[in-house]
Amino acid sequence: MGVLYATREEVKEALDFKETARANRQIDRALEAASRSVEALCHRRFYPEVATRLFDWPNGQHARPWRLWLDANELISVTALSAGGEVIASTDYFLEPNEYGPPYNRVEIDLSSSSAFGGGDTHQRSISISGLFGYRNDETQVADLDGGITASATSIDVATAPGIGVGSLLRVDSERMLVTERLMKDTFVDLTVALTASNADVTLTGVSTGFSVDEVILIDSERMLIVDKSPTALTVKRAWDGSVIAAHSIGAGINALRTLTVTRAALGTTAATHSSGADVYRWDPPGPVRTLVVGQAISTLTSEQSGYSRVKRSGESTGERARDTSAISVLRDQVYDSHGRKARLRGV
Repeated sequence: MGVLYATREEVKEALDFKETARANRQIDRALEAASRSVEALCHRRFYPEVATRLFDWPNGQHARPWRLWLDANELISVTALSAGGEVIASTDYFLEPNEYGPPYNRVEIDLSSSSAFGGGDTHQRSISISGLFGYRNDETQVADLDGGITASATSIDVATAPGIGVGSLLRVDSERMLVTERLMKDTFVDLTVALTASNADVTLTGVSTGFSVDEVILIDSERMLIVDKSPTALTVKRAWDGSVIAAHSIGAGINALRTLTVTRAALGTTAATHSSGADVYRWDPPGPVRTLVVGQAISTLTSEQSGYSRVKRSGESTGERARDTSAISVLRDQVYDSHGRKARLRGV
């Protein structure tokens, strides 16, 4: 799969799907389709990618000789720029539009400098730009590494992970990673009071330190969702994710979804060794884009359930009604208006 603009958990929460391998595969497939559909709609990729890209100069843009239009190669930041093999200093060019970029859709030579595009033996691949390409690099610190990792490791442990899901794009130091699965990890915290097999028995006293609201925990074979916490206790929702409510004894171990299976060295970065306690950052796609991807994934899943028929049953009755897709259409229009890359005139 490519980079997803929403997580498996966000779709499951919206649909109240239970945790099964079959459901997870369906959701991942729907998210992949929805993410690629939104890229096609908006004519851009939103995620940040470290890359070096080459451009002809002069080319067929018919632009001013000091201006290079980037088209689909939108920039977030530049680490190196050269033309005809000659390095152009960062003080000799501008990234535009400076008023509201990134993303930057063009590079312009500072006309007060002596730098210029061109100068190579041929026009082919004369300009080289190394940097971070994409829409924006909006990140949130969500966790710390719980133990160091080598450059060859395929999973990481985090101290807490309520804001991380399958499909999240993470960064540790300068390396980016894609989360492909979440697994339970022993927190080395035990129950201090027994729990009965009752939906009303929702308080875990003496174990609040180190846990977060919205985190899923596992005690014996029962999953629970942490919905609130105080300095001394956790409030949980029992029998979460389709698990079966059960009684639990004092001393039962508490596990949490803190082991992440990851694809290393993603998006042009390099796999590296990382120390325990290193900050873990999550890349956040634009809100409307994430909402549309979740909506389209849900539409795909519900359409599959009805065999992609044009109608579906209404409640318990035998009557049928037409499937209403107007909300998705309106949302697609809104996302294109706010985040679509629009056409421009070449003769500028």
